[in-house]
Amino acid sequence: MSINRVNISGNLTRDPEMRATQSGTSILTFGVAVNDRRRNPQTGEWEDYPNYIDCVVFGNRAEPLHRFLSKGMKVAVEGKLRWSQWERDGQKRSKIEVIVDEVEFLSPRQGGQQGQAPQGAYQPRQQMAAPAPTYAAPQPTSYSPQPVVQTPPPTDVYDEDIPF
Repeated sequence: MSINRVNISGNLTRDPEMRATQSGTSILTFGVAVNDRRRNPQTGEWEDYPNYIDCVVFGNRAEPLHRFLSKGMKVAVEGKLRWSQWERDGQKRSKIEVIVDEVEFLSPRQGGQQGQAPQGAYQPRQQMAAPAPTYAAPQPTSYSPQPVVQTPPPTDVYDEDIPF
């Protein structure tokens, strides 16, 4: 058995590119930069080394994502890996890309006027200030008290008695 699942989170390296196949299937491509943290052998300090991952979205989800994604946004992507190989100018080339199943927005879209996103852009939920709770002394009511629930007597159960 083999498992082909990948989860990455990082920043979009470029604005997404939308195209379509001859049959009309939408294809959205974008890149995500994820960091690998390594210790520099000369200085002994930790440094970030970027990895650039190509991502592809097919079908009906491509168009809505195209409107909401833009360069620099932080996203989390879940999908599967696909290896492609082709030949160009007599040289064999290959790459691995993520076929995207899910995208989670980790930062709002940048742009527009100060504090205002462009029309149709992703807008985070507004945090509404909740009114401060008010506390008052309990009012006397006429009710009967709840019956006291008694706990069952303890039983002696040992690990050896459990059949599994």
